[in-house]
Amino acid sequence: MTLVSSHTHALSINPATGEQIGAYPYESDAVLDAALGRAASGFGQWKRQPVGARAQWLQALAQALRDNSEAMARMITEEMGKPLPQARGEIEKCAQLCLWYAEHGPAMLAPEATLVENDKARIEYRPLGPILAVMPWNFPIWQVLRGAVPALLAGNTYVLKHAPNVMGSAYLLLEAFKRAGFPEGVFELINVTPDGVSRAIVDRRIAAVTLTGSVRAGMAIGAQAGAALKKCVLELGGSDPFIVLNDADLDEAVKAAVIGRYQNTGQVCAAAKRLIIEQGVVEAFTRQFVEATRALVMGDPLAGDTYIGPMARFDLRDELDQQVQATLAEGATLLLGGHKASGTGNYYPPTVLADVTDQMTSFKQELFGPVASIITARDARHALELANDSEFGLTATVYTRDLELARYFTDELETGGVFINGYSASDPRVTFGGVKKSGFGRELSHFGVREFCNAQTVWLDRR
Repeated sequence: MTLVSSHTHALSINPATGEQIGAYPYESDAVLDAALGRAASGFGQWKRQPVGARAQWLQALAQALRDNSEAMARMITEEMGKPLPQARGEIEKCAQLCLWYAEHGPAMLAPEATLVENDKARIEYRPLGPILAVMPWNFPIWQVLRGAVPALLAGNTYVLKHAPNVMGSAYLLLEAFKRAGFPEGVFELINVTPDGVSRAIVDRRIAAVTLTGSVRAGMAIGAQAGAALKKCVLELGGSDPFIVLNDADLDEAVKAAVIGRYQNTGQVCAAAKRLIIEQGVVEAFTRQFVEATRALVMGDPLAGDTYIGPMARFDLRDELDQQVQATLAEGATLLLGGHKASGTGNYYPPTVLADVTDQMTSFKQELFGPVASIITARDARHALELANDSEFGLTATVYTRDLELARYFTDELETGGVFINGYSASDPRVTFGGVKKSGFGRELSHFGVREFCNAQTVWLDRR
């Protein structure tokens, strides 16, 4: 393949080999304008479809995803390094998302009663219009669909601007929508530069904006959306605490911590990044955690037994290594890993840092890769203080057998989600989103369906 410039093309680089596997030319203003025109025109038709009909299209999308699951999973693996079994799981999770909303979503859009006498007033949910979605590479299909599916069910249309390194996955997703028979303009894909994104945000045909990405990207997109008076949903970074108290089931806590930290090679926003362990069990937890982490297989993401694949981008591996070295220089103890792997491929071995304090880099910053930081808490109250001592607030996990103590943590933790005796996850049955610099707005559950709706008051015969 002829190499081209990243200034003119979105480039797909296989992180396991460093080879360029795709190049997608950035589209012109005229092509962008045509896509926005189709989304606006499509909205006029789509919003008038009965919600039951829109649900049937979601069922067809689930089938299209399953029919092309292997090709989509392999593309994810080749583009961003996700181990193939995990990529297959991502596609199946997306299919289940479609089916869940097809079954349960229509009821979430039903008119809602009010306390006005004689039932003369109600709230009705109306779609806003075309939604611009700027999406990341770490879950190339799931991140898109967990926002798109409820928004589409509500009657909005969707304009996707995907990450440049996963455009192959984006085009396969577009093909799935076509196979499912969605009308023209309901789901549009644009391949544009940041300038193109800015033009789309201010375009009158775009009704609202959603972004999943870094804090820096969120600040930029949020500012532009605010200046244009467009509603915005931001799902940004996280440095999630994983708290283990003295009375926890240690075996279960270790299993969950390993999965919660190292799934998707640690490239997850809502993940067990700061392991805050109460003093009485920190030695035993650390010993078991290091042993379990050492057993993880790092290698070819297409191999069936690989759990740790290459990191998606070479620049992000360099940044992660700098954060690790800074933390070690600040006094942390290296128990495992800690250096970029040699040879071909963008690999960083699973790493464990111990004796981390609240003044160190890996505590204060988000580490987006396979690195765990172990922090000792004096007691439960200190664990809570450490957990909340962060500019992020996405999710948190607490392991304890004491349900009263668990309730204390759920009341006091400053996060969008709290998971007791289980690592954090996104699931259509519950809402997902953060506070502080982890963003604002909500996805999934009925909140995701209504997030891009006009909650319209309808008051009949008000005299």
